[in-house]
Amino acid sequence: MSDHDDDDVIIETLLLPLDGWHRARGGRMVEFAGYWMPVQYEGIMAEHLWTRENAGLFDVSHMGQLTFTSDDGGDVVAALEALMPADIAGLALNRARYSLLLNESGGILDDLMLTRQAKDRVYMVVNGATKYDDIGHMIEHLPDEITLNLMEGHALLALQGPKAVDALARLIPGVEAMVFMQAGAFEWQGHDLWISRSGYTGEDGFEISIAAEGAEALAEALTAQPEVKPIGLGARDSLRLEAGLPLYGHDLSTEATPVMADLGFALFKRRREAADFPGAERILAERESGPIVKRVGLLVEGRQPVREGAAVVDADGSEVGHVTSGGFAPSVGAPIAMAYVPLALATPGTSIQLAQRGKVHAATVTTMPFVPHRYFRGAK
Repeated sequence: MSDHDDDDVIIETLLLPLDGWHRARGGRMVEFAGYWMPVQYEGIMAEHLWTRENAGLFDVSHMGQLTFTSDDGGDVVAALEALMPADIAGLALNRARYSLLLNESGGILDDLMLTRQAKDRVYMVVNGATKYDDIGHMIEHLPDEITLNLMEGHALLALQGPKAVDALARLIPGVEAMVFMQAGAFEWQGHDLWISRSGYTGEDGFEISIAAEGAEALAEALTAQPEVKPIGLGARDSLRLEAGLPLYGHDLSTEATPVMADLGFALFKRRREAADFPGAERILAERESGPIVKRVGLLVEGRQPVREGAAVVDADGSEVGHVTSGGFAPSVGAPIAMAYVPLALATPGTSIQLAQRGKVHAATVTTMPFVPHRYFRGAK
C-alpha cells in the first residue's frame, strides 16, 4: 500500500535537452505538455514576423518520436493501417504523410506524421501531450510481433521559414534537394540526423531529429546563421493558426471525427473503399451526408481577439458552436479563429456571432489557410 493517495502524486515537469540553452538566451519558460519550454524570447509578434520572412528555430523535443519495426515477420504497415486511415502501403520510402490515430467511434485520439524509412520500418512523430496515451493505445492494439520504440534520447528541432533552406544547406549540403514531405538520413559533425522537409507553420522548412547530446551544438550552429533566430511556443501557435493547422487538445479531440475536423484529405481512397479503419462506418456516413458540425476558419471584426472557449451563438443568443483557437494574426493584421459550427453555417462568407465575456463579436466564415502555405514542392 502506498503512503499517499493517487491525488497526492506530484508529476515533475520535465526538462528538454536544450533547457539550459533556452534559458541562457533569455527564453521565458512555461510549462507545456509536461515540459518547461520557451514561450518567447524577444516577443511573439517579432518572432512570428521573423519566421515568415527569414527562418526560426523551434525546439519541439517534447513531441514523441517513435519507430515501429518487426524482427519476427510481423507486418508493420498492416498493423499501423489498422489504427488509422492512412495509405501507408502506398507510401514511397523516405516519404512522410499526415494521419490520425482514431478510436473505434472514429474520434481523433491524436494527429501525427509518419515516414516510411524502410519496407518494414516506420518513423512517427506524435504530440507531446498525448504521446504516452498514444503509446498505450498502440501497444494494446498492435500485434506482439511489432516493436514500438520511443526515442527518448533524441531531440527534435524545427527550422521554419523561407530562408530555412539557405541556412540548413550551408551546414548540411543535400537537404535542398528534398521536396515537401520528403525525408532522409544525413550526418553532421559525426551526429546521425533524420531530416524531413516539413513543419507546422505553413512555411517551407525542416524537422531535424538528433541524439540529445548533439542538439546544443546543432542549435548553436543554426542560430549562428544570419537567417536564423530561436523562436518560442507563442509564435509557433500564431503561425500554425494562420496556416489553418489544428492543434490537438484544442481543435482536435475524441469528440471530433476527421470529417468534422475538415481533415478529409487524411482519408485515403484505398482505405475509404475498404472501409477498414477504426470508426469507418460513422466517418464514411458523415463524408456522404455531412457532419453535424464542422471546423471552420473565422475572420473576426475589430481588433480584439476571440479566444478558445468563446461561444458561437445564433440570432436568439443560443449557443450553437464554440471557438477552439483564436488570436491576433500578425501576418493577417486582424483577429482570426477556428470554431466548430453547425454544417448550415460552415459555408465561406456566412456571417456569425461570437460571445465572449458578455460581449458579442461579429465574424465571417472563411476558407483556410488564412496565410497561403509556401511549401517547397519542387523547382518550377
